[in-house]
Order: sequence, then structure tokens, then C-alpha cells
Amino acid sequence: MCDTLVALGGVTADGVTLFGKNSDREPNEAHHVVRIPAADHAAGSKVKCTYIEMPQVSHTYAVLLSKPFWIWGAEMGANEHGLTIGNEAVYTRVPYQKGPALIGMDFLRMALERARTADEALHVITSLLEEFGQGGNHGYRHKTYYHNSFLIADPSSAWVLETAGREWAAERVGDIRSISNGITIGSRWDLASANLVKFAVDKGWCSRSEQFHFGRCYSDPLYTTLSRCKDRQCQTTDALTAQRGHITVRTMMQALRDHGPRGDQPYAPDRGVRDYEVCAHVGFGPIRATGTTGSMVSHLAPDGPTHFVTGTAAACTSLFKPAWLDADVPGQEAVPGGTYAQATLFWRHEALHRATLRDYATRLPLYAGEREALEQRFVDEALARRRESPRVHAEFAEACFAEAARAEQAWLERVEAMLRRAPTGWLYERAWCGFNREARMPVR
Repeated sequence: MCDTLVALGGVTADGVTLFGKNSDREPNEAHHVVRIPAADHAAGSKVKCTYIEMPQVSHTYAVLLSKPFWIWGAEMGANEHGLTIGNEAVYTRVPYQKGPALIGMDFLRMALERARTADEALHVITSLLEEFGQGGNHGYRHKTYYHNSFLIADPSSAWVLETAGREWAAERVGDIRSISNGITIGSRWDLASANLVKFAVDKGWCSRSEQFHFGRCYSDPLYTTLSRCKDRQCQTTDALTAQRGHITVRTMMQALRDHGPRGDQPYAPDRGVRDYEVCAHVGFGPIRATGTTGSMVSHLAPDGPTHFVTGTAAACTSLFKPAWLDADVPGQEAVPGGTYAQATLFWRHEALHRATLRDYATRLPLYAGEREALEQRFVDEALARRRESPRVHAEFAEACFAEAARAEQAWLERVEAMLRRAPTGWLYERAWCGFNREARMPVR
């Protein structure tokens, strides 16, 4: 489960296109943020994706990837031209190809490496999809099969691309758009696969072409409903629409931290086995088996795109830190895995994240205000430096990541000093005991 959103320059505060995404994965599926330089490749070269090899192109662009540690592709990322993409799982009636194949995150990375604009990226993905199809296990410890949708943005335009097997439809974004884990395109689109409507009619999903609606015809009703994708898409769309004309980087970050309407009740991640919000927290059972393990917000200024990444779980407990395509991401030399490793950013933050979860309502406020202030400074100062040299970008990113690490260590000590903890639901407690045991997590 994930959420991806975009606001084009006509509705933002400074006229710059903004993009954001939460990546929701299994709790011990560590997230990794990495920059891969541009490269030239010899004729006839192959590239090894997550499961299969593909023909390589002669030149690949530099990319910034925010990804599960074990996957070749990425949940979200950007390239040196300001092209930025996020992908989503969608559940459809088309049978899933369970053998080795291209997964959605592979398509995303190949588009970033091979395309300069959103239009080009759309062509890259759909061409590969129609030629090779999609499939394979997308899950880490638990096998998971689905098809994919994409939100593709560059500094001046954006597309929504939704797929089912080898069929697809694409809609050009007007101003504000978000996608979640369901097909959102209905009876209107700007581009589509040649067989999109006929396939559905032949399957009996609608009786004639005039009745065709992509979402209704192709969606798997059970999994689409259980994902609560419509609710989450409404939450992110409403959050941006309420700020139309005033949308900022911080607006996008706040939208990604949304826990949904609660009335007078404070948010509690241990409540419910079906609750699934934009800022997602793992709980008990198959519906809440994933949570937000990484987040990204991009300011796509044509004269200097700036990206902000967490590289850590739960947007509400994490700090967004600046990253550019002309400088390496600090502290990412050690690649995280599926068990605790103090040397990695993801797992160091997990000490704070999981300690906070043990009494969320009391412990998060101990540092949330400081996190907001520090993050605002990071954003303001990074955007002021967006036209600076790679050396300035590298030094400032290094300083921000180091300051974030010191702040999180201080917050962890503050949280752990609270001996009292609120009781949590038995099923929730049991689930997290299992996750921590599997990760060999030193939870106190």
C-alpha cells in the first residue's frame, strides 16, 4: 500500500511543481536511498533487474532511488533532468504472472534511467509493458502479487498511468492529482493500449464498449476495497485542494503524515485491524501487514530540482532531509538488510520509531515540535541553495544528515527516559514482538 501525489506549478505557492510519496512495505524491509551516476554502456549489454535480464540502452541518466534494499528498482525516485516517478500496487481481475518478470519498481527505474521528460517516461514504461508484460513476487518475506500504477512528473507536466497485465490507460494531470492502491481512471483517458476496451468486453466485464469504465471493469473488488485506497486518495486530494495556490513542500510533507479523521480521539496505531492511513503503521493481520518505510518530497524547479527524503520508517517519526542529483546521499554507504544494523540510517531510526510506538500518544509529542522546526529550516535553506554547486550541495546535505542523526539520538534518549508506557492491544503487541524478534531488534 502506498500513496503518491503531485501539484503542478499553477496551484503551488511558488509556481514550482511538487511531488510526494510514501512507500509502504513490510516493517523489517529496510529502505535505502542511493544516487547512481549516469553511465555509458557497450552495445549488446544487459541489465539485471530484480528477477530477469533486459537489453541495456547505450546511456543511462543519473538517478536518485528510494527503494526496498533487496529490489533492483525503486518505489520512487528522480533523475538528473527533474523527472520524478512513484509507483503503486493495484489489484485487478487480470491473472498475475507469478514467475520471474519485470516488477513495477523495475519499470520505474528503467524509465528514470532512459527518459528526460514525463512524456518520454510514459512511452518507456508502456513500451516495455506491452513487449515484456509484468509479474513476479513484489513481497519481501511474504509473497505478494499485483499490477502497477504510476504517477510521473517533470517540472512542467505529469501523467497518471494505470495498468492491468499488459493493458493500460494514461491521463494527463491538470493541476492536483493523487493515486493510491486502486485504478482511478474511468471512461475517459488521454492514451491507452489498443486492446484495453476489447479485452474487458471479451472477458464479459462489460457487455459493450459504451459501458466501459477502466476502474469498474478491471479492478479486483475485494483487495481494492480492503486497501482503503479511495479513502486515502480522498485524504491526499483534499489536503492539497484545501491549499490550492498556497501548496508548499511542507504541505506535501504534512499530507504524507496524515492519519485520517479521528474526531476528538488522538491517533493510536494499535487500534483496529483494518485501519490503514496515508502515514501507515503496521498492525496485526494481513490488511495492516505493511507500513510507511520511506518517504520523499520533490521540489521540481526547472533551474534546480531539490528532493527531500527520509530513508526511514513512518513519516510521522522521521525527518525529511535534502538530496540532489549532483551529490551523493550522505551515510548510505552501508546498505541495510532485513535485520538490525546500527551502521545504517534505516535501522538507527528504527530504535526511535519503535520506542515511540510503545506509547505513541505520549512519546511522539516529546519531539514532534522540534522535528517540525528542524525540518522547516532544512527545507528553507536547501531551496535557497538549489542553484549552488555540487560541492555546496554535498556539504549542506552532509550537515543536515548529521544534524538529523544528533537530533534523533537526543529524542531517543528522551523517549526512553519515560519508563511509563501506555497499554496497547494484545494483537498489536504480539505482532510487534514478532517483528522485533525477526529483526533481532534491541528494543528496550
